[in-house]
Amino acid sequence: MRRTTTSIRRRWGALALAAGLTAGLLPLTGAAAANTVTVYYQPPAAWGSSVNIHYGVDGAAWTPVPGVAMDAACTGWRRRTIDLGAATGLQVVFTNGTGVWDNNNGANYRLGTGPVTVAAGKVGSGDPCATATPSPTASPSPSGSPSPTTPPSPTGSPSATAGPGSTAEVFYHLTPRGWSAANLHYRPTGGAWTTVPGVAMTVACAGWARKVVDLGAAGGLTAAFNDNAGTWDNNNGTDYTLGAGRSTVDGGKVTANAADPCTPVSPDTTAPSAPGGLTARADGLAVTLTWSAATDDRGVTGYELTRTGGTGGSTTVTSTTTSYVAYDLAPGTAYTWTVRALDAAGNRSAASAPASATTGTAPAGGAPLGGDPREDSIYFVMTARFADGDTANDRGGSQHVKSGNAANNDPMFRGDFKGLVDKLDYIKGLGFSAIWITPVVLNRSDYDYHGYHGWDFYRVDPRLESPGASYQDLINAAHAKGIKIFQDVVYNHSSRWGAKGLFVPTVHGTRDDQWKWYYDQPQAGREYDPMVEATGTDPALTPAQNALAKGRPYNGDLWSSAAPTGNQCLNWGTPTGGRSAEGYTLYNCQWPTPTSRLFPADRYHQCWIGNWEGEDARSCWLHEDLADFNTENPTVQQYLINAYNRYIDMGVDGFRIDTAVHIPRVTWNRRFLPAIQQHAVSRFGAKGKDFYVFGEVAAFVNDKWNRGSVNHSAQFFTWQERKEYSPDDVKAAIEQYDYESLLGPNGQPTTDNAFLRGNDYHAPDHSKFSGMNVIDMRMHMNFGDATNAFLNGKDSDDSYNDATYNVVYVDSHDYGPNKSATRYAGGTDAWAENMSLMWTFRGVPTLYYGSEIEFQAGARIDCGPTCPLATTGRAYYGDHLAGSVTATDFGVVGSATGAVATTLNQPLVKHVQRLNRIRRAVPALQKGQYSTEGVSGNALAYKRRFTQGAVDSFALVTVSGGATFSGIPNGTYTDAVTGDVKTVTNGTLTAAVSGKGNLRVYVLGLPGNPAPGKIGADGPYLR
Repeated sequence: MRRTTTSIRRRWGALALAAGLTAGLLPLTGAAAANTVTVYYQPPAAWGSSVNIHYGVDGAAWTPVPGVAMDAACTGWRRRTIDLGAATGLQVVFTNGTGVWDNNNGANYRLGTGPVTVAAGKVGSGDPCATATPSPTASPSPSGSPSPTTPPSPTGSPSATAGPGSTAEVFYHLTPRGWSAANLHYRPTGGAWTTVPGVAMTVACAGWARKVVDLGAAGGLTAAFNDNAGTWDNNNGTDYTLGAGRSTVDGGKVTANAADPCTPVSPDTTAPSAPGGLTARADGLAVTLTWSAATDDRGVTGYELTRTGGTGGSTTVTSTTTSYVAYDLAPGTAYTWTVRALDAAGNRSAASAPASATTGTAPAGGAPLGGDPREDSIYFVMTARFADGDTANDRGGSQHVKSGNAANNDPMFRGDFKGLVDKLDYIKGLGFSAIWITPVVLNRSDYDYHGYHGWDFYRVDPRLESPGASYQDLINAAHAKGIKIFQDVVYNHSSRWGAKGLFVPTVHGTRDDQWKWYYDQPQAGREYDPMVEATGTDPALTPAQNALAKGRPYNGDLWSSAAPTGNQCLNWGTPTGGRSAEGYTLYNCQWPTPTSRLFPADRYHQCWIGNWEGEDARSCWLHEDLADFNTENPTVQQYLINAYNRYIDMGVDGFRIDTAVHIPRVTWNRRFLPAIQQHAVSRFGAKGKDFYVFGEVAAFVNDKWNRGSVNHSAQFFTWQERKEYSPDDVKAAIEQYDYESLLGPNGQPTTDNAFLRGNDYHAPDHSKFSGMNVIDMRMHMNFGDATNAFLNGKDSDDSYNDATYNVVYVDSHDYGPNKSATRYAGGTDAWAENMSLMWTFRGVPTLYYGSEIEFQAGARIDCGPTCPLATTGRAYYGDHLAGSVTATDFGVVGSATGAVATTLNQPLVKHVQRLNRIRRAVPALQKGQYSTEGVSGNALAYKRRFTQGAVDSFALVTVSGGATFSGIPNGTYTDAVTGDVKTVTNGTLTAAVSGKGNLRVYVLGLPGNPAPGKIGADGPYLR
């Protein structure tokens, strides 16, 4: 997921900065009187006497792991006072120092100022050691799920009062939880909790329970709810805070002074006003419609647009905003629209005045190939490490010598588009019809060959292009051979030096005797160009400094000795007291970090990730080299949308989305995914509808749901939102996170889109599809062996919108199975079996470059500039491709000479060639639903079927062992591997197969859909 000098995440606390990068972590000076918090913690009895508190003050960095020791306060309690500076809060977790943590079930504890208690998962206030009276505690939950345990009674500060005899009328909405009744477990402010499970609430009306609580002199209460059967709603571990008067609790949201939800509402018979100012603006095959908001006495809920013109008659769609992009339009055609406003009662306004526009034609450039992406198999290459077609654009960068690359004559930027163009026949000869390439945008960092440190998102990196081999030339050449291009894209972050055209930070620098090798003299009008590197021959520098400077591109546009106008970074240019790795003085504001205030908060997030399964994983920095975009900001959104529209216009066939999990799903669903789809379809019509988007939602666990967190699980991102959130994207992100966390894994939608019903294919329901497919992280993590991957994949498939679109691979440029840091090294037979599964099971099979010859098996995938690339899983592959190769079809090589001929003769190459040919000939293997019903004798066996239009394809698959298929349609079945023919008359077929990686694919001959027979010649595994 990360492309950095290290692949290690710190789960607890902030990522530690490397030596020399601490200058941005600044003390707060010159502030008013500092705020403090005294944290009292009651550790579990098993922890003993050693307790550390690990914390991050709001707007500042976390303490180093494992935090700081807490002092003994009184019996059973530990204490620590923390200086907050000007901040008013912080996040904390606790540990016993031996690897056991209390992180509030993955959410961290969020505390304010003053004396605060944390006990049994609950936050309270006051000093628990100031009274001899023990605090009451709630009994354990009867179901084993966390009960809202009682924090200590607040004794250190007065409780709010609301006069004698005040009451709280509490309404709880049962429907979101699927409950039929509820108990209210509560304590008045300053008082004791009720006995678990609390007091019964009365069902007041359909879906609502009610209870009136006598507060006495208290001003409010703390509450949790349960269904009297062991299921609790305790506000995701923080309980609900309610005041006097009437409150409603609805789907995790509290409304104070609320209207009675059970009071009948008078019928709404008044229609909204008609929208005004409707305009229609054509852009290619798209028309953008905008209008003024309507009004209604109870609120407008949406708009209805009616289109006339073209050959399709009248068409009506709805929108919840005052704009809409119509993109499924014919070229050169006049269309007219009107719009009406709607309210919740179904009242419709009068129609607006009409607006008309005439579509144009698709712009010049490339065009995607189109077609169902499940028909493809994908070959994944790191462009800079695959094949070097033009040595003139090779660049080693500033780490060329230090990394050891120079000694191997192996610059980090070595492969290029020309090399890819030259070797397209190799990829086609393997049988692949799509190439996933690493990001192409201009990068800016010391070690950026991978492409994930984007700086200019509107420009292709010149270290990849050559005369006659531009990115457009690569797309066109690939398409001419029937090969798609899936471009890796990054929406989550830029380089540490920002993003040109959005924001580039100015850091402190100085050309003194220590640093003049690093900082170039600013030159008016000169810009960053990675093709021009320092030669290391500057007479003004010492030999040692020239060695440090060699390979560095111009950076005079990034630094200033004087603080820039509007600077917010504290202690600009003052020494930090630290030293760089070279022994040089370090200065404040010398390096961009999220807490250095060198980035504006409206463009970039301002924090480090503290909890990888917390909300902050979606709104804080991953690493110092990855400046985290504020993707909820409209300016940032439009910058990214416009940038990636340029590549859609070039005709790429899809996007692989890096670090997708680190952007809230609601932001994807509201902004980025609709923008991708609308632009692709507006440019290319039906082919644009096939634009394939698959995201990296990294979950490095074997669980179905990532440590129980739905917001951080891959399948979650394949679904649309289920409710409306705030129009403000920042608020909506929090609302969506809280709402879905409350529902949890058991509250997520399920589907049988990937599964047969008996032996029958059924039309999948994609009406709730988000627009993003995903990499199958669970299968990836479990590919230590094929059976484990299959069973884990099958277990998760009801939770994806449609798992037949999942991208499936064994290893990648980041990890091997089980989060291994090395390329897969399970052996040739295991590779063959994994491939046989991937090419016949649901999903889109994907192979990381070189795996077809077990290239760099067992090598560490990435070690940044601390070791030569030649020793890693990202080594240069071109030496194995030297010579010439001509492909006559997918999976068929007509001729080959030189080293590439030897490569093409390897056993796994023969295996993948034949698998690709078989898969291309059997639609059921590409797009079919599957079932294991009636299958016995082998865990790796299943039946698949795809039916659409005139196509009806039914296949029985067994991998590495024989299987019996019962209850199948009668008829004649032919094995695509051996050509064996079996006639079934009793609904049962037994397939015999032996040898790891061997396979049988018995295809049923159906009217108009004959079985293809034996495909290809016997090989080392398929025979």
